[in-house]
Amino acid sequence: MTNADIRVEKGHAGPEEVAAITAILLARAARPSEPTPAHRGRLKAGWRRLEREGGFRAPHSWR
Repeated sequence: MTNADIRVEKGHAGPEEVAAITAILLARAARPSEPTPAHRGRLKAGWRRLEREGGFRAPHSWR
C-alpha cells in the first residue's frame, strides 16, 4: 500500500483496525439521509420582546 487514503496520525493501527474503520465510514456515508421536516410546529415565537411593544394596551383589547 504505497498511496494510502487513510493515515493513522497517532498510535499504531493494524491493517484490520484500518479496514474496520474504513468499513464503518463507508457504511455511514452510504446511508440515506433522514428527511428534514418542512415545518416544525409554530410559525411565530411563543414569547415577545417587550421593548418592541407599544407602551399602553387598553384593558378591553385582546392583545
